[in-house]
Amino acid sequence: MRYPDIPTAPRIALRRARVPLCLIESVPSTATWEQDAEGAALVDILIDQGRLAALSPSGQPGDPARDGGFVDVDLAGRQVWPMFLDCHAHLDKTQILPRASNPDGSFSGAREGSMADRLRHWSRADIEKRMDFALRCAAHHGVAAIRTHLDSHAEQAETTWEVFQDLREKWRDRITLQAVALAGADIYATPFGERLLDLVGEAGGIVGAFLRLPDGETRMPDDIDESLDQLFERAARRGLDVDLHVDETGNAASRMLERIARSALRTGFPGRIVCGHCCSLALQDARQVQETLELCAAAHVGIITLPTANLYLQDRRTGATPRWRGVTLVREMLAAGLTVAVGGDNVRDPFFPYGDHDMLDTLRQAVRILHLDHPIADAPRLSGPNAARLMGGLDLGSLRPGSAARLILFNARSLNEMMSRPQSDRLVLDRGRISTAPLPDYAELDALIPGRSASAPKENAP
Repeated sequence: MRYPDIPTAPRIALRRARVPLCLIESVPSTATWEQDAEGAALVDILIDQGRLAALSPSGQPGDPARDGGFVDVDLAGRQVWPMFLDCHAHLDKTQILPRASNPDGSFSGAREGSMADRLRHWSRADIEKRMDFALRCAAHHGVAAIRTHLDSHAEQAETTWEVFQDLREKWRDRITLQAVALAGADIYATPFGERLLDLVGEAGGIVGAFLRLPDGETRMPDDIDESLDQLFERAARRGLDVDLHVDETGNAASRMLERIARSALRTGFPGRIVCGHCCSLALQDARQVQETLELCAAAHVGIITLPTANLYLQDRRTGATPRWRGVTLVREMLAAGLTVAVGGDNVRDPFFPYGDHDMLDTLRQAVRILHLDHPIADAPRLSGPNAARLMGGLDLGSLRPGSAARLILFNARSLNEMMSRPQSDRLVLDRGRISTAPLPDYAELDALIPGRSASAPKENAP
């Protein structure tokens, strides 16, 4: 099925677009619209000077566009979505394969391989080259915003954060970028931790940390509550939000998520709190799960699930087949009223050796891994409105009259068709114009790989 021609015109009316109703906001009448079994409706989308002028059921009488100089484009029921958001990425690690290794696919192997690569290769030029490559991949696939965690060790933080700020400015008209400092929670009580907080504050960033009980440990650290209280208090004094890697382990004794929620309530932390991974919750008993989810709801903790990396790393044992999916309790969290989003996490590094910064690919896998179907109607929220909310209420991820027309057109008429093919022929319609951003060639990265000759084609500027 061939796409209709999309004209370059100031006013375009996309007729008979099929849109999941969960992706439409600030249109109060949608509850009365006729919808299909997957929660989507046929919608006319009016684009005026690159902005969404109106959304209405297709064929509605008294259409204001009929005499308003709009050029009609009949999409014949093809899916139209807002551009995606990736609320949890690692752009500083991306594309370090094959020079970095993880010999056994384990979490410890990933950590050691990533650290060795950082110490050996992470110059300013190296980081900038890889991050820019990743952003061009994301732009091609229709990603409008990314929150990246940045390894913030004493010898590395200044360089990485400088590169991030330069790229944020370079890409500000294409992709909204946010950054989180990734460090040990105890770092913030040291002199370097104070400097790191200054660096985060100056860059408009977010305080982050990784919190997990090591494999084999059965007792939570005696000082964990004090450490968390201090982290929240330091972030609050500087007016910074918090985004944490939590319980990324198959150790059921790791109950950091519960402790985080208790600390947030105890300290009265006023900012936003996001916790990613939370894998061990799925291995805890029903009473512990219920108590933790109630605490998270009371503390307004948002959750990001990272299904691809967790599926790859968790329950990996030499010579054995994994017995669980490694992911958290997404459906139970949604039922408890928590805001949950899906993130892309690592791409082509020792923590996850695959991926292409394509959030549709991530969402398709999440639907299957997490059983986000039956019903599937709300699944698109996890890479759109929910992600925007966790990223600070960005005006992205949903179709809202008055917002910028940042859309993706798919050659699929249903969510089932969307989930069944990779949709590599999607069209990104950014502010009313078809994006021509190509997918970058892996050969561009050859110069960064020791022993490989650099035969890269000329890069395409954003």
